[in-house]
Amino acid sequence: MPKLQEGTPVLPGALENPEECRSAADVLSRIGDRWSVLVVRELGKGPMRFGALRRGLGGISQRMLTLTLRNLERDGLLTRTAFHGNQPHVEYALTPLGRSLLEVVGALADWARRNRNAIEAARTNFDGRAGEAHADDGAKEVSG
Repeated sequence: MPKLQEGTPVLPGALENPEECRSAADVLSRIGDRWSVLVVRELGKGPMRFGALRRGLGGISQRMLTLTLRNLERDGLLTRTAFHGNQPHVEYALTPLGRSLLEVVGALADWARRNRNAIEAARTNFDGRAGEAHADDGAKEVSG
């Protein structure tokens, strides 16, 4: 397998189609924000009204939930249905595309759970080395 740099394997064909990389980056920027994946996960339980969704998420502002829902609707991951009558309300539900994202999110969550300890160890190791490097830099500046 080719490598970009030492220790960074590149999947065969990964660099051959930059458009696919841009598409993946675009999707990851949407689902990589703080709330989108949590909204998709919550709607995986079934259609919900705005208030129930907000309570289920906890800690999200009304404005942020509104923006997140609009973006997910724009991307085709959920639908917004207005009900008219005695008690008008709006419900949000995942589309088939949104439900397919649940599988990916579930796989990512499983991966994160399995690798949590290794990631924390790597962070601790890095932070320790980074602190030493900064201490060395300061010592060089003082003595140089």
